Amino acid sequence: MNKLPAQLNLPEGMADALIDAAQALAADKAVRVSRRGGRGDTLKPGPQTPLWNSLVAQARPHLKAHGESANLARLLGLHRQAIYSYFTAGSRMPDAERTLQLLAWLASKRRGHPSS
Repeated sequence: MNKLPAQLNLPEGMADALIDAAQALAADKAVRVSRRGGRGDTLKPGPQTPLWNSLVAQARPHLKAHGESANLARLLGLHRQAIYSYFTAGSRMPDAERTLQLLAWLASKRRGHPSS
């Protein structure tokens, strides 16, 4: 078995959280993923992004404390307005790398580690 580079090692529990969310969504018959648009089109947040919606719902409680949105923005290398667009307005989604960073941040928060 090939060993993964350190950057690709998922923090403990992150893979389990993704699998749990995917299984819960697969079991929900009401969730229908729309095939609107062409292949390769950029997805926008909404009903067609149930995993993103689940991630937003899990992250929101951790962003309520004063300064947490700013700390997360700093960690991801973004402006605070981008964090607002992702988690409050629901008008944008991050790229793949920042989504993975967000998953690592959420796993760290769940373990009770402070923001970095």
